[in-house]
Amino acid sequence: MKRITLFVNGTNISNGKVFMVTNSLDELLTAASTKFNIVAKRIFNVQGGEIDDINLVRDDDVLYVSCGEDFISKDKLCIPSQLNTYSEWITLNVGGKYFTTTRDTLTKKEPMSMLARMFTDTTGTEQRILPSRQDKNGAFLIDRSPTYFEPLLNYLRHGQIILDTNVNAAEARFYGIEGAINILTEMADEEELQRSGLVSLTRKDVLKAIMSTPTTSELRFQGGNFVGADLSQLDLRNINFKYAIMRGCSLAGSNLSGCCFERADLSHANLQGAVLSCVRMLCANLAAANLRSCNFEDPSGVPANMEGVNLKGANLEGSIMSAVNLRVATLKNAILRNCDLRSAVLAGADLECCDLSGSDLHDANLRGANFKNAEFNRMLTPLHMSQTIR
Repeated sequence: MKRITLFVNGTNISNGKVFMVTNSLDELLTAASTKFNIVAKRIFNVQGGEIDDINLVRDDDVLYVSCGEDFISKDKLCIPSQLNTYSEWITLNVGGKYFTTTRDTLTKKEPMSMLARMFTDTTGTEQRILPSRQDKNGAFLIDRSPTYFEPLLNYLRHGQIILDTNVNAAEARFYGIEGAINILTEMADEEELQRSGLVSLTRKDVLKAIMSTPTTSELRFQGGNFVGADLSQLDLRNINFKYAIMRGCSLAGSNLSGCCFERADLSHANLQGAVLSCVRMLCANLAAANLRSCNFEDPSGVPANMEGVNLKGANLEGSIMSAVNLRVATLKNAILRNCDLRSAVLAGADLECCDLSGSDLHDANLRGANFKNAEFNRMLTPLHMSQTIR
């Protein structure tokens, strides 16, 4: 019985296995398939000649087994000692998709990563690992998802993780890219805290949500925590902020047309100069908020609904609030100087100690409103008793 040494086609001399030759070539291929965990189909000698008869095998032969591909000669193998120091461009075949990049990209940013250890041009180091096998085009084969690999390659190129649904911490761990692992872990922890309501959402979170939400879908931040967030000068039209916590939030100059702030907490928020046409603020809390020079007027005639809103101590000086529904709203100690309140509904509103100096209340509904100690100096149009008994 003959004894031979078999190697997988395209590999070097460090992974051979000894076999006993039995009665047929098929039995030898089956044994090779089991030991190498491949589907062995062809056998070659060291010169690349294919063995198709068991009688051609001699004792102590060195042979190569393949999965059906042609013989790969030793001079085509890329082993550490043969890596071309001057070949700066490297092509990777990741899950069937080709990526071409420089050696420096793979080795400089993360020197202890799998890719850096595969393609570093320094020999004799313990951290070195052999490059993977190459396909027929010379690209190095990596059996992973190309979708998840691309963001990591971009990180190696410029050192930043671009917000992408394809960014995956598990893939970063496979490649040993520690910098990306740390960034992605921090991002995951922050998202978890935000979901639990322990961390306030930021301007970046809102922009990310806007960019990832189709214009045909409603964007919702119901119950979201925006305490102290800077959302100024943004186009936030038609977003649902129902029950949101927005204390001290800055919305100055933002377009909030059609937004829902029902029962939201906007106390001490800054909304100066914001566009608030068609907003829904039923029972919202805007105590001590700054709403100077806000525009509540809608060209199509749909009034903003602020019924039951708390505007205690809020500053609405110079705001355009014609036809706004402020029924049973709390405006105690609020500043409404020089406001346009024509046809506004203030029935049952608490206007105690409210400053309405210079405001226009023409045709406003004031039935049942509380005007105790309110100021009406320099009114643009005189008030009529009929406005309070509708």
